Amino acid sequence: MKRLLITTLQALVFLAVPVVSLAQQQLVTDPEIYEKDHFRSECKVAEFGEGFLTRLDINNDGLMDAVTNRGELTCDGDKARSCNEDGCPFNFYVQVKEGGYLMIATATIYSYDFVQRFGNMVFVLKMHPRYCERTDSAPCEMTVRVRGTNFVTISKK
Repeated sequence: MKRLLITTLQALVFLAVPVVSLAQQQLVTDPEIYEKDHFRSECKVAEFGEGFLTRLDINNDGLMDAVTNRGELTCDGDKARSCNEDGCPFNFYVQVKEGGYLMIATATIYSYDFVQRFGNMVFVLKMHPRYCERTDSAPCEMTVRVRGTNFVTISKK
């Protein structure tokens, strides 16, 4: 029961972060520098895999945004130590016209695909089946679009 409550709260935080982030987030000059500096201060030796940072336009505004994947972090010899059976933490950053980036969401997922659907680029997030209210072993696939700084769920299966 406690685990279900925690999971539900995590899902709500994932969905609420875009709304709260504008009021509480400060602009980050560059997500790559910001996160690498953070982990270099947390770890004696921090190594970053090729897939640690991906730059792409996640909200279809023509500006390059960024996604970081902690599964690609090796901290003091431990690769992906913040990952678990739910997946790995990913941070989603949107570049703003005023300069800098806002972190709009953090999600623990297995992976994602960034694909075009009906003329827009969308994420297909692969995550634990419970996020689709299932108990089988097939990953939940949640399709979301980023509008401005908000994640909008299109479908779950």
